[in-house]
Amino acid sequence: MNDTRVAASYVQLLFEHMARLGRAEALGEPPAPTETFVALRRWQALLEKARELDPGPKASFALRLARGIAPRHFGVVGFAALACGTLAEALQRLERYHRSVYDVNIAQVHPVADGVCIEWGVERGRPGALVDETAIAALVQLTRAFTGQPVRAREVDFVNPRPADVRPYEDFFGSIVRFGRPTTRIVLSAHDLALPLRGADAALLALLDAQAEALLQQVAAVSEPVGVWRQALVGLIRSGRTQLGDLAQSLQMSPRSLQRRLAEHGHSFQTLLSQTRQQLAEAYLRDDSVELAEVALLLGYSEQSAFTRAFRQWSGQSPLQWRRQHTR
Repeated sequence: MNDTRVAASYVQLLFEHMARLGRAEALGEPPAPTETFVALRRWQALLEKARELDPGPKASFALRLARGIAPRHFGVVGFAALACGTLAEALQRLERYHRSVYDVNIAQVHPVADGVCIEWGVERGRPGALVDETAIAALVQLTRAFTGQPVRAREVDFVNPRPADVRPYEDFFGSIVRFGRPTTRIVLSAHDLALPLRGADAALLALLDAQAEALLQQVAAVSEPVGVWRQALVGLIRSGRTQLGDLAQSLQMSPRSLQRRLAEHGHSFQTLLSQTRQQLAEAYLRDDSVELAEVALLLGYSEQSAFTRAFRQWSGQSPLQWRRQHTR
């Protein structure tokens, strides 16, 4: 597991927890603002040290830590998920981009009777009980933060050995919790998946909307229909919906009709998508506060490497090279 990592924003959860205990300096320096990821080994060591310093029961440390989770700890993915309409949509977003937050074992989501199961195997190794329990507890706590409701898991399994006392786990998750299982998994009910979310982070979404609107105004004059299509596409890109059918649906058109209309104005969907993504990318790259990984996510890419390849095709430079050249 030498190459696995977690998001620096996620690691901040631990430093904030220690600060609330009056031990803000006990773990050393937190991740620097320029750090996007933290190596899993460092995360494991920080968790172990924090558990020893925490005055509460050692066995339930991960559960106490997870209670402090907020969308910001998942970075732009958390805010994008919060902007979704239902918990099911938010979890789909988290599944799509989970490697940008928690790059340990791959998450697999599949339907079960009257619900959905989120499951992690051990293909990339076993990160240990502290890492696993913090991640699963944080996910459940995040569903509660998203919805404002006391979401209870239907089932929870861990691959790690059974602790002496399972009652704190059952109290936290609201269900029977099993240990020593083949995979780590959590099952949520269809009722909870349909819960509406409390709303997006207004400040972040206002910033993104302002950037997108400013960008659209800077684009060279195009015919009015193309401008409307491009503006609709900006919102879809940010939500990860980058297919022809997504744009057609938002415009209340059939995909075939949209293709025909685009062709009449000298465009194809792929051309419109690429041009809009490039213009958005350049706008975001001019803002040093937006990390490269976040730019990739805002453009609907599940991997930063895919964004880098696309940007090289557009500009002949890597995103970092372009940023350095245009933000001096």
